Amino acid sequence: MSTTAPAPAPGTKTDERLLKTSPLRRLLGRPELGSVVGAIAVFLFFAIFADSFVRAASLSTVLYASSTIGIMAVPVALLMIGGEFDLSAGVMVTSSALISSMFSYQMTANVWVGVGVSLLVTLAIGVFNGVMLTRTDPPSFIITLGTFLMLTGMNLGFTKLISDTVSTKSISDMEGFSSAKSVFASTFTIGGVDYKITILWWLGLILVATWILLRTRFGNWIYAVGGGEDAARAVGVPVNKTKIGLYMGVAFGAWISGQHLLFSFDVVQSGEGVGNELIYIIAAVIGGCLITGGYGSAVGAAVGALIFGMVSKGIVFAEWNPDWFKFFLGVMLLLATLLNHWVRKRAEATK
Repeated sequence: MSTTAPAPAPGTKTDERLLKTSPLRRLLGRPELGSVVGAIAVFLFFAIFADSFVRAASLSTVLYASSTIGIMAVPVALLMIGGEFDLSAGVMVTSSALISSMFSYQMTANVWVGVGVSLLVTLAIGVFNGVMLTRTDPPSFIITLGTFLMLTGMNLGFTKLISDTVSTKSISDMEGFSSAKSVFASTFTIGGVDYKITILWWLGLILVATWILLRTRFGNWIYAVGGGEDAARAVGVPVNKTKIGLYMGVAFGAWISGQHLLFSFDVVQSGEGVGNELIYIIAAVIGGCLITGGYGSAVGAAVGALIFGMVSKGIVFAEWNPDWFKFFLGVMLLLATLLNHWVRKRAEATK
């Protein structure tokens, strides 16, 4: 004997989560759609105006430039979906590299010991940002601006105090350097073209971040916190733990980028990284993340980083004056924001 569900009473509104949607509507609802369209447009533009842009070696260079931004843009995007910012993200990369280098050199320890200490300290900085945000009233903009200034001063102060210069000593002849370099700054070859290992780190972070957002309870918490903190707390979402976890994610990305910076050049300049935090945020915004939180994707942030990489290297391949890079950056941000806004309105109109 079979039973059938009772038909909804006339005038009863059906739950929108049970409605069937067409593939077109689902596509229009994706936050990364605008950035994908923008990436295709940028690729075609430089493919036409820069002859060497579509060569395999040139695309390898583009992917490397994109990966160095994308490793940070992905966790920054998750933080923005959660409704917060981290203005210390750029300087934190340099801090992580300095800690690894100076600890290993001063303690005459295996390089891997310095790498481990750097991981713990960098994650602690992320916890500090998260705890300060959740235990005090100031917005994340002010909290992380303070961290940015403190890290900037500490990077310069400790480096000059220990090295008497603004850069660290070379650690290329220390034990463990070769194996650490193979993990963070090596090159692999496919089809006769060399690729940097940062591309693999980037792809790995995209997969993990996408899995977290779409397949885990923590991903639901991120969207809930970004959509409305009070509402999320009312339904039992651990808001404070979620935000602290997101700041630790940004710190982990800074640790990876910092180790790549160190093992690529052997030494680190204490003033590096300042201003990069804006690039990470812009890449996330181009990728479809809302500044107000609650909307975005890791894939979109990755595409935003790819657009950055194509523009920065495309200008070089086209032999244009690189002084115009910031102008193109501003145009991209404006067009991407307007495109994302238009796509989102279209998606809402089709519901």
